[in-house]
Formats: sequence, structure tokens, C-alpha cells
Amino acid sequence: MTAAARAEWPWRLQLLDKEPLGSLLVVAAGAVFARAQYARTIRPALGWRADWTTGHLRGGVPEWQVGLLNGGSHTVVIEAYECRALLRGEDPQHVAPWTDVQGVAEVLTGAGLTVGEDFQLVTVGRFPLVGTGFYETTMLGAFSQRLVDEVEALHIRVRVSDVVGDSHERTLDALRGARSTAYQRPAP
Repeated sequence: MTAAARAEWPWRLQLLDKEPLGSLLVVAAGAVFARAQYARTIRPALGWRADWTTGHLRGGVPEWQVGLLNGGSHTVVIEAYECRALLRGEDPQHVAPWTDVQGVAEVLTGAGLTVGEDFQLVTVGRFPLVGTGFYETTMLGAFSQRLVDEVEALHIRVRVSDVVGDSHERTLDALRGARSTAYQRPAP
């Protein structure tokens, strides 16, 4: 390349020598490592709790109440909240698509279940989920014994973002454990 050609853009750029380039690479690698360590320490521990209780369905009937919790040390913000239901007898290969609370409520009422009597689902928008540990839960829903008997699975998918902007997702089967004999339903 001629000297005149090297004097014009983009040829005026020069590669760094080995020493400054090595120093910059070490600094960049250190920054990436530090960010990864920080993101790991503040990442949420999304979980859920469920138990047979009473109080949210009409008539004071026993209900399987499900709540979401953040066992991490920092607050996260819920970005997305979706549900889907698989009724008994339906082919698991053809599970309904993910939808909002209204959509899954339509599926459940279409199967003959009644809002407020057989199930109560909470609409969750974009809000903070505080990292307070195991004892603070945000209620997602309450389900009657009839719903537990007639619905094979009720999946809830929650996606949150943490303070560094990373996204974390958790999918749970809200009816998991409701049929287990380890849980004792309260008397009506």
C-alpha cells in the first residue's frame, strides 16, 4: 500500500502494540468477570408455595392456594406472566398455547368450572417482587377440589428482570402436589 493511501481513512488506524493491547484485554476480562460475579450474587431464587387452606373461594370450601416467592436477596420486576391449562382427557401433546389470565379463565369456564367458586386467578402485571425469602409470597391463585380433579395441569410461567437487566424465567404446575396424600385438606 502506498504512503498516500495509508494517510486516508480508514487506513490511518493503527493496531496497538502487544503491551497496551494485553493491558486492555486484562481490564476488559476483569470487567466481564466482575459483572458476572455481581449478577450471580443478586440473581433471584424464584419459587412457589402451595397448601390447602380456605378464604378465597365462595363458601369457605377447602382450596389449593398457590403463591410465588423470590428467595433471592434483591428485588426483581415481573416482565411477563402467562398461563395454560390441560384438562383431564386432553392429549398432552396438544397443550393449549400460553395465554393471559383471561384466556385460561375462558378455558376453565368452558370446561364447566366457575370463577370464584372453583378457581380464582390473580392477574399479575409489571410490579416488583421483593426478595424477602421464603415467607413472603404473592398469591397467584386458589383452586377447589373439583378443579384439582378435572384439570390435569395448570401451568404458570413468570419472567422477571433483575437489577442488572438479566431475565430469569420460572414455569410451575400450580396443581403439583394438590393430589398428594401428604397434604391434608382442611374440613369444609
